[in-house]
Amino acid sequence: MMIRAACAALLMLPGAAVAQGIPRVEEQSIDALRAAMAQGTSSVAIAQAYLARIAAMDRTGPTLRAVIATNPDAMAQARASDARRTAGKPLGPLDGIPVLIKDNIETSDPLATTAGSLALRDNVTRRDAPVVALLRKQGAVILGKTNLSEWANIRSTHSISGWSAVGGLVRNPYALDRTSCGSSSGSGAAVAASFAAVAIGTETDGSVVCPSSMNGLVGLKPTLGMVSRTHVVPISHSQDTPGPMARSVRDAALLFNAMVGVDPADPATRDARTHMHDFAAPLATASLSGVRIAVLHPEMLDSLKARYDASLAVLKAQGAVLVDVEAPKLEGIGEAELLVLQTELKADLDAYLSTTPKAVKTRSLDQVIAFNQANAASEMPFFAQETFVAAAQTRGLTDPEYLGARAKSLRLAGAEGIDALLAKAQATVIVAPTYGMPWLSDTVYGDTFNGPSASELPAISGYPHLTVPMGLVRGVPVGLSFIATRWGDQTVLDAGYVFEQAAKARVVPSYAATNDAGPGLAGAR
Repeated sequence: MMIRAACAALLMLPGAAVAQGIPRVEEQSIDALRAAMAQGTSSVAIAQAYLARIAAMDRTGPTLRAVIATNPDAMAQARASDARRTAGKPLGPLDGIPVLIKDNIETSDPLATTAGSLALRDNVTRRDAPVVALLRKQGAVILGKTNLSEWANIRSTHSISGWSAVGGLVRNPYALDRTSCGSSSGSGAAVAASFAAVAIGTETDGSVVCPSSMNGLVGLKPTLGMVSRTHVVPISHSQDTPGPMARSVRDAALLFNAMVGVDPADPATRDARTHMHDFAAPLATASLSGVRIAVLHPEMLDSLKARYDASLAVLKAQGAVLVDVEAPKLEGIGEAELLVLQTELKADLDAYLSTTPKAVKTRSLDQVIAFNQANAASEMPFFAQETFVAAAQTRGLTDPEYLGARAKSLRLAGAEGIDALLAKAQATVIVAPTYGMPWLSDTVYGDTFNGPSASELPAISGYPHLTVPMGLVRGVPVGLSFIATRWGDQTVLDAGYVFEQAAKARVVPSYAATNDAGPGLAGAR
C-alpha cells in the first residue's frame, strides 16, 4: 500500500502534468517519450519523473537497489536537449531520452566507475567509453549508473547475483526475495521498474540475457564486435560485449542502433561498419512465415515446459516451421571456457587498471585480491574470491594451454554447436528457454540456480542472442531465447519481434514480497 502511494504521483498520461509538472514515465517506450516531447513535454520533465521514481523506489519503498548513483549532470544534459529541440536541431532518435548505464562502463560524468567494488570507488576517469560517446552523439541523457554483481560476477563461484559491496543486493521487481540475476542486475531491475526506458548491460556469459529474462525484459547480447568494449571494466576480450536492455524489442533495437560502431582501440569492431544499419526499421515488416526454427528441448520444470510449449505454439501460428533438434554433446566446453575467462581476466584487468586515475590504488588483479583480503568485512561478507585467485595464477595470453582452450571452446560453441544445429535443421534461428525461474536470493548458500540455460554457446562463439518475455511462471518472469549465427543480429530481432507482438506476454511488475505460490501451501484443511 505504501509503495503504491509513493508511486501514485507518477501515473499520469504522457504529456499530462501533475501538480509538480511530472509526466508519466512508467511503462513508456522510447517512441512514446519522443511523441510526448514533440507535443511539448520537456526532456527535463521526463528526467525529473524518472529521478522521482528512483527516489521513491530504489532505496525506499520496494528498495530495489538497482541504481548505484544518479548523474548530477543529467538535468544539464536534458536542458541542452530541450534547447536543441526548440531550435529544431535534435541530434538523433535518442535526443532527450534518459538512459541508465551499468557501473562497469565509464562515462565522462562526475561518477566513479566501480564495477561494484570498493577498490574502484575513486575511479572517476572523466572519459566516455565509446559506446557512451555514441549515445551522447544522439543526444541521450545519461541518467546514472546501475548496480551489478560485483566485478561482473567473476570473483567467486559461490557469489550472490546482484550483490556488490558498493550497491548492496538488487531485488527483483516481480518478487522482492528472488534474484534479479546478473551481472547486469541493476540494469534489469531498473528498466523493469521504469527507472528509465532502456539501459545498457554487459555480458560475458549470460549477464545481459539472464537478468533480462528474470526481470521480464528484452535483452540483446549482440554479435561480438558490433559494440566497442574500450573503457569497460573487462573480464574477457573473447566474450565481453555491452548490450541493450529494454521492455520491448523495438526499444532494444533503437538503443542498439546508437551503440554500434567501429572503435580503432577495439580490433574486434573492425567489421562493424559492414553490418551497421537501422535495426529497428525492418521490424514492422518482419515475418516468420516459412521460417525454419531449430527448437531445443532441455530438461525443465513442468510449469516452465508448459509456458515454453505455449510459446512454441505462438511461433507456429505465425507460420514458422519448427524443427526439433537435440543439443550436441560438447565435452569439455565448460572447462575450456573457464580457463579462457580466468587467463583473460588477469591480462585484461591488469591492462585496464593501469589506465585508471592515480586515486585508484589497486593497479593489478593481485592488488585487488590484497584489497579484498584487507577489507574482508565489507568486500567478502558472503563469499570469497577463489576465481580471482585462480586467475592470478594463470600463465598469460601466450600460454599454449590457454590458446588450446580458446580454440577448442570456439570450435565447440560455433562450428560444432550453433552452426551445426542450424545446418541440421536447415534453420536460420534457434529457440530455447533462456533460463529457469528466478531463485531465492540467499546469503548463506549463494546462487542456487536450477534450470536450463541458453547463454553458453552464443557467449563463447560471439554469436547474437536475444531474449524476449514468455510471461510469468509461478509469478516470476521467464524468457524465450532466439540465437543465430555470427552477424545475425537482425535475424534474432525480427524473430523476437514477431513473437513479442503475437504473444504479448510481458507482465508489469507487482513488487510483491514473494512470488505467488497459489493456494497449495495452505492445504485442504
